[in-house]
Amino acid sequence: MNPAAQRSVLRETYIPEAKLFSRGKVRDVYEVDAERLLIVATDRLSAFDVVMAQAIPDKGRVLNQLSCFWFDFLKDGVPTHFITAEVADYPEPFQAYRKELEGRSMLVKRARPFPVECIVRGYLSGSGWKDYQQTGAVCGVRLPAGLVESAPLEPPIFTPSTKATEGHDENITQEQVERQLGREVAEKLKELSLRVYQAGRDYADRRGIIIADTKFEWGWLDGEIILIDEVLTPDSSRFWPKDGYQPGQPQPSFDKQFVRDYLESTRWNRQPPPPPLPPDVVEKTSEKYREAYRRLTGRPLD
Repeated sequence: MNPAAQRSVLRETYIPEAKLFSRGKVRDVYEVDAERLLIVATDRLSAFDVVMAQAIPDKGRVLNQLSCFWFDFLKDGVPTHFITAEVADYPEPFQAYRKELEGRSMLVKRARPFPVECIVRGYLSGSGWKDYQQTGAVCGVRLPAGLVESAPLEPPIFTPSTKATEGHDENITQEQVERQLGREVAEKLKELSLRVYQAGRDYADRRGIIIADTKFEWGWLDGEIILIDEVLTPDSSRFWPKDGYQPGQPQPSFDKQFVRDYLESTRWNRQPPPPPLPPDVVEKTSEKYREAYRRLTGRPLD
C-alpha cells in the first residue's frame, strides 16, 4: 500500500457546537468568543486557486506546527496573535474534538486583518521574475539590469498585493498601500515584514533552506499591529534547498511543486473540477512538506 494512504488525512472539520467563522482553501476557522478564534489547518491543497479532490497527508500538521515554531521564535521581536496550540487549554466545545484538533490547530487572538498581502522577496523568482523580464522592475520596484532567474536581491524588496476574496491577488505598489491605509501604517507594515523575513531567512539559512520569498498577514488589535495567520510555511513561502542552489534557472522547492508540475502536464483548463492526483504525486508532496519541517525545526513531525 502507498505510504500516504496509510496515514489519515483531515479534509474538513465539523464542530456543530461552535460557529464556523470561515472555511478557506486550507483552514477552517471557528469563533470562540468576541476576542478569540480557533484556526484548524486541514490537509486540503489548492493549486492555481482550485482545491484538489485529494488531501495531502500531514500537510495541515506541518503548516500548523511550523507556524507555532515561528511564532515562538519571533515572540520577543514582534507581537503575534498566537495564544496556544495545547488542545487541553481550549475552551468547550473543542475538547470533545481532540483527535481532530491535536497538532493541527491553534487558539489565537481575534484581530482585524489589513486588506493587503505583505510579500517580501529575497530572490528573483515566480511572478517577480516574469515581471522583471517584461519591465525591469517588480511591483514598481526598479531592479538592476542583467539579473538572472533566482538571483538574490540585496536588500530584499517589499512587494504588496491585494487580498482577493475571489480569483487572484493583484500586485500593487507601496504608494497604493499608502493611499489605502495611510503612510504611517503602510511604512510600519513594510518595516515589520522586512524585519520578520530577514530574521526567518537568516535562521533558515543555517538550517540549509533558502527562503526565496514569503507573504505575511498583519492585523490590528488594541491599537497595535500584530502578525496573524500562518508564518514562513511551505504554503506561504518559497523554500529552496541551499545545497542545490544555482542562480540562472528554476530551483527545486519544498512545497506543492509536484502537484503544479503534474497539473501542467495534463490538459486541465484550471477550472473546477481538477483532475485526480496520482498516489506518487500525493506522497512526494507530503514528503516535501515533512522535510521542510524537519530541516527547519531539527526534529521530525510530531
